[in-house]
Amino acid sequence: MFGVTDLPTYLAGLVLIVLLPGPNSLYVLSVAARRGIRTGYRAAAGVWVGDTVLMTLSAAGVASLLQANAVLFGIVKYAGAGYLSWLAIGMLRAAWGMWRSRHEQVAEGPGGEAVEGERPFRRALVISLLNPKAILFFVAFFVQFVPESNPLLGFVVLGAFAQLASFLYLTALIFAGARLAAAFRRRRALSAGATSVAGALFLGFAVKLSLASA
Repeated sequence: MFGVTDLPTYLAGLVLIVLLPGPNSLYVLSVAARRGIRTGYRAAAGVWVGDTVLMTLSAAGVASLLQANAVLFGIVKYAGAGYLSWLAIGMLRAAWGMWRSRHEQVAEGPGGEAVEGERPFRRALVISLLNPKAILFFVAFFVQFVPESNPLLGFVVLGAFAQLASFLYLTALIFAGARLAAAFRRRRALSAGATSVAGALFLGFAVKLSLASA
């Protein structure tokens, strides 16, 4: 169907994989909660571009090279873990600043505070590209459903379904985060707590990624 091998199985697996929490979805949710819907979509766009790049690399066979080469995998793995740790430290520092100023009167626009120097699109893109597990997903799962008879059509169809699932899921997270934004702006202690939790989760993702194997 649509040039894809066993499309129903692919869609079922795709839904489960997309719904699993990860640094990409958590970052989009945190951006939407702190800075609103429009900025949340900027972060989501970074995820979509990153996924497109990874799918293209998978189609070109580059991801298989990464899986087969322990040195290259290690470089990407530790670079990704380091970047997630850096983001986590920034979130925790921002949370501490919010906590210290929780009794101050603030007049902010939609979206609340931003981590200093934050560029949501670029950060989400880098998080996506420095995630070897995401790359290996496209090798271990994605390519299983590409037919040998028409691989180009298969990759396009698989990629379109993956991006559609990601769009729907991240959109739900963005609007959920935006609903939290008003409460965060009114209660800086709540915002500080939520940002601290996000920072701690990013540290957890960094540790998990550093322990990953090909």
